[in-house]
Amino acid sequence: MKPFSRWLVSVPTVVVLLASAGCGADGSAHIAVPDPAPPEEQARLCRELHKKLPATVDGKERRSVSPESEFTAAWGSPPISLRCGVRRPLVVTEGYKYYRPQSPTIEINDVEWLPEEQSDGSLRLTTSKRTAWVEVTVPAKYTGPTGEFSMLVDLSDAVRKIVPFGYIQ
Repeated sequence: MKPFSRWLVSVPTVVVLLASAGCGADGSAHIAVPDPAPPEEQARLCRELHKKLPATVDGKERRSVSPESEFTAAWGSPPISLRCGVRRPLVVTEGYKYYRPQSPTIEINDVEWLPEEQSDGSLRLTTSKRTAWVEVTVPAKYTGPTGEFSMLVDLSDAVRKIVPFGYIQ
């Protein structure tokens, strides 16, 4: 009797997981990417950036995201995800417990990125010195133990062309 009752509990769990993954009309799975709500000038830049994002990033094909948005994009599986119009990273926000205003950045194709290692081994990289915050999350699978950033080459080109150099107050 126990195996049957476990199976009954498992079926709803599997159904919920499959439904939450979602599927596009082309059969590709949707991924969930939180949708930022930037101020109007940043939103304008983000919409323009969205139109200019590459079809591939580091050889990974662009895929659909959920909710569909002009502020988010993703490539590959597991996905490299991009969100435009996010808030200032906490690590460079005055008053934050772990505030580090001199956090090191990396420069790729004239765009500075602030890397932050996440607890799951992924990297979150956020632009600095641009008039809209652009955040890219890269799964640990792609960064490896040395912190590989090659996937930012294609994205940096688009950011440099669309989001002007400057500072957000």
